[in-house]
Amino acid sequence: MTHILDLPLAPSFSAELAADKNEENSSRQVPDACFSYVKTLEPSNPKLVHFSSKLLKEIGVEVKNQEEFTAVFSGKKPYNNFKSYAMCYGGHQFGHWAGQLGDGRAINIAETEKDGKPIKFQLKGAGPTPYSRTADGLAVLRSSIREYLCSEAMSTLGIPTTRAMSLATTGDFVPRDMLYNGNVQEEQGAVVCRVAPSFIRFGSFEILASRQDKENLTKLANYTIKHHYPELGEPSKETYIKFIQEVSDRTRKMILDWQRVGFVHGVMNTDNMSILGLTIDYGPYGWLEDFNPGWTPNTTDAQHRRYRFGNQASVAQWNLMQLANAFYPLIEETEPLQSILDDFQDTFTKEYHEMSCHKLGLYQTEKVTEEFTAKLEKNLTHSEIDMTLFYRELSKETPEKFWHILKATTYLKKKELKLHKKCWMSWYESYQALVDSENMDKEARSVKMNAVNPKYVLRNYMAQLAIEAAENGNYELIDELYQLLQNPYDNQPEHNKWYAKRPEWANDKVGCSMLSCSS
Repeated sequence: MTHILDLPLAPSFSAELAADKNEENSSRQVPDACFSYVKTLEPSNPKLVHFSSKLLKEIGVEVKNQEEFTAVFSGKKPYNNFKSYAMCYGGHQFGHWAGQLGDGRAINIAETEKDGKPIKFQLKGAGPTPYSRTADGLAVLRSSIREYLCSEAMSTLGIPTTRAMSLATTGDFVPRDMLYNGNVQEEQGAVVCRVAPSFIRFGSFEILASRQDKENLTKLANYTIKHHYPELGEPSKETYIKFIQEVSDRTRKMILDWQRVGFVHGVMNTDNMSILGLTIDYGPYGWLEDFNPGWTPNTTDAQHRRYRFGNQASVAQWNLMQLANAFYPLIEETEPLQSILDDFQDTFTKEYHEMSCHKLGLYQTEKVTEEFTAKLEKNLTHSEIDMTLFYRELSKETPEKFWHILKATTYLKKKELKLHKKCWMSWYESYQALVDSENMDKEARSVKMNAVNPKYVLRNYMAQLAIEAAENGNYELIDELYQLLQNPYDNQPEHNKWYAKRPEWANDKVGCSMLSCSS
């Protein structure tokens, strides 16, 4: 363990790439650069709300002095002599090129390494940067709690993600129009410390390509390969192609994991896509409760539903195409890039089928037809079945209990569910035949199913309860949910109150279903 102020320095992002020559902290276009030096906005009275003991242990940091820890990871005090910076990137938002975006409220405040791998510390909500546009660069407590809890929950689910090390209030109030309806209110300010090997995004390359800045595009590509994909070899056209393939593979696997647990990101813009295949930027996310491939948690996306659950793989492929386009000036060949993009969907379809079978406890996947899994998803959708509960209960079902499982996990009234009984029983007959044909020990099968079907996920209403308590100064529920989500696949009978359908009061309550991007 090392004291937080004695972390060894890692190779700095800022040491190898072009910096913004103008160090004034004003909102502006930043050409010919990958980042801008910027200081954090000093909070008036920061208070540590929670920290991830699991993450601290993983990276070898010990909180010996909580006051010092809070000061550094709220932005009140700089880390040693580290020159903090914000990154420049662009992006396609909802399918349209938005030009320069950048870290509008995220500031990298420290870098270290462990076992030769880089670790970067980034404060979200730490103040304005040249990329803030018309925003204030701050974050509020409600969105910060959601990001903090979800980052760590995704990690324990086994899903690649940026991490959240700490959550602190700032002592300052921030004006926000949460519903975009003209009702601006003062909310408590907060800062989350995010941790990742890198925060480089697809849009980091897109902005340079859009400006025809081949020199810095090459530098950023080479930096990324050197520090994050060294196994690909020295930079060359062939290496860049292998890089796109690797990013595609990691992205595909990440999306597959999202689909497995029912996670919906909500804002899959290219500026929210990590070059390392990590889940990044937790805004209006959500988990499927009633199984609905058309559901999006983002109110901004409510009309076109571009980022709905059932479209996440297609959007990822489209985003990868934008990354490939950005790399074209370094490769100058379309065929290998098109081949990678074409392979994405074919491989995803195959792996999705295997994943769907494994969730059902079926391992001779060649016996399972697409018609069978499609019928299941149709039944789940029409019967408004809770996805998490259904798959978890299925691991312990017996033929006489199946209808009981459906009644316990549906959001429909019992008489409405009965309208679908014939379809369900037809599917179940096929399912039972497949299970019997594998002749697998029931207990062993249940264990394998429970390893891919979590018992607990961070439903939006759970996060909202923690937010409401925290806004009144009670942080106990944040810790309770944090502890619960450390072991989402375990039974944890002491926490069974969270193993339940969304309560009726949460159906239309703000923050419990769809959310805006206001944070």
